[in-house]
Amino acid sequence: MFRKWCVFFLSLLFFVFFVIPAFASSNDSYQGHPVVKVVVNGNEVQSDVPAILVDGRALVPVRALCEALGIQVEWDAATNTVKIAHPDATSAAEPSGDKVIRVGVIAPLSGDVQVFGQSVVNGFNLLMKEKNSKVGPFRLEVIAMDDRNSPTEAVNAAMNLITREKVDVIVGAVTSKCSIPVSEICQHYEIPMITPTSTNPRVTVDQDKRKAFIFRTCITDPAQGAMAAKFASQNLKARTAAVLYDQGNDYTIVLADCFKDAFEKWGCRVTVFEPYDAFASDFTEVLRKVVQAKPDILYLPDYYPRANLICKHARQLGIRAVFLGADGWDSQYLDLPSLEGSYYTNYYALDDPNPQMVNWVAKYRDMYRVDPDIFAAAGYDTAQVLIKAIEVAGSGDPLKIRDALQNTKDFATLNGSLSFDQDGNPVKPVVILKVKQGKAVYETTVAP
Repeated sequence: MFRKWCVFFLSLLFFVFFVIPAFASSNDSYQGHPVVKVVVNGNEVQSDVPAILVDGRALVPVRALCEALGIQVEWDAATNTVKIAHPDATSAAEPSGDKVIRVGVIAPLSGDVQVFGQSVVNGFNLLMKEKNSKVGPFRLEVIAMDDRNSPTEAVNAAMNLITREKVDVIVGAVTSKCSIPVSEICQHYEIPMITPTSTNPRVTVDQDKRKAFIFRTCITDPAQGAMAAKFASQNLKARTAAVLYDQGNDYTIVLADCFKDAFEKWGCRVTVFEPYDAFASDFTEVLRKVVQAKPDILYLPDYYPRANLICKHARQLGIRAVFLGADGWDSQYLDLPSLEGSYYTNYYALDDPNPQMVNWVAKYRDMYRVDPDIFAAAGYDTAQVLIKAIEVAGSGDPLKIRDALQNTKDFATLNGSLSFDQDGNPVKPVVILKVKQGKAVYETTVAP
């Protein structure tokens, strides 16, 4: 099979670099471009749309070319995907003795938070490479789909993975607004789901009812908000705080509510608690209220694009409060100069002296040539948890994998041990990072 594909692709390369120039002088044209004649094994390939030459490159109808070579072609309109398979692919794909466990991955690989999605996939793929995509007698077949950070797209991806691709487990989604509807689907079909980064409580529990097949490897929004309030009151000695949140995003709403509740329980006051429209370009009206209140802390639990915009605007208006954010701030695109002196809760710290973390950071840099972020760490840890569950289950049976996940106790991850509680949430501390001299550096660890 491998030799056949090599011949196929080498043939294509030969065609593009050596054969195309002979056709460039053709007098025929299609939509203003020279028509290219395609000949396979001495026979001219006929197609309703001809091959053409555009900027020195040949664009060849893939169906006509592949069918001439005996290759099967399928168009998946639901995912805008061309699927190409050699007739011998099925028998050649599975090595003798290997059993396949199909793993679906749902992440935003395009759209407003594509950086997060790509990092999760990078972290996940790093462990797959280390393990050679194998767990004992099982070979892991990973099918990744782009949800574009859209709940609708996430639902479509989940349905496609479960009903068409027949996956045994799903990793994802990344944001809470996508993971919540996906969790409902996975629960209905009894497919285990592990989200690396979705922190909203409704992912695993809805209306006080546990979704038995749903898990997460990141701390929850209530825990993160409460520990941020503890840090603000106990470490920063803040007495007053302003809290701003996106009125259309569950992630920011829950963090804001839980911070406020915990901050007030520490005997402190929230003097401004205001929503905003994430699609607005001017936040002057809501920031004026912060100017008047003069709080010690401005808590802004949103993703980095809004944090960059709002915090920069706040400084321009003369707000001197210490900025405090959440894990959504963690990105190479965070506006560090505008956020100098700010803090945010996070999953891990790049400069954590833990030997396991130091080793992992080095491996990630070696593979991707960039520093990892929280989402890459979350993707890697989720892959570790999944592989351990499959080892314990000794099976690809979704129910057995679910049981193994639920019974996970004191499992070593990049930032400490992880155990799942009765709601499928991890029990673990939170890391605080500080923006200092243009870098986000480890500040402290806050226990629940």
